[in-house]
Amino acid sequence: MSEEKNSGRATRISSVVLLIIFLTLALALVALILAASMFVSEPVTAGLLAIMGLAGIALSAYVILQLRRRATRLSVVVPPIMTTVECKKCGTKTIREFQRGDYVFKELDQCQKCDDKMMITAIYREVKEKEKEQLRV
Repeated sequence: MSEEKNSGRATRISSVVLLIIFLTLALALVALILAASMFVSEPVTAGLLAIMGLAGIALSAYVILQLRRRATRLSVVVPPIMTTVECKKCGTKTIREFQRGDYVFKELDQCQKCDDKMMITAIYREVKEKEKEQLRV
């Protein structure tokens, strides 16, 4: 498989978190509207509401940007799946990428050396050396 197919988003932003963010954003906008309407009659209260509204908008925007950045950083790279094909008669072994429809003990085309049937003997995921070391620790 190519790298382009494997580079998808690993995580989605939870709908509950989005609901909280947008609720905070809505309350911040309401605070700004109230601050604008109260500015003439009560300037101190209007100032506090304006500060709360701006802080709410800034906080919501920051959290949304951080969640989007984190979601793109946590992309999952699926390791390649390999198929081992062996000849029963002469023991010729070839390793190729997994193809849709492969299964263990599936008989394939003729062997290039002895013209006997080839058979899939193993299907596995390739693990890199770094991943093996991390699994041991």
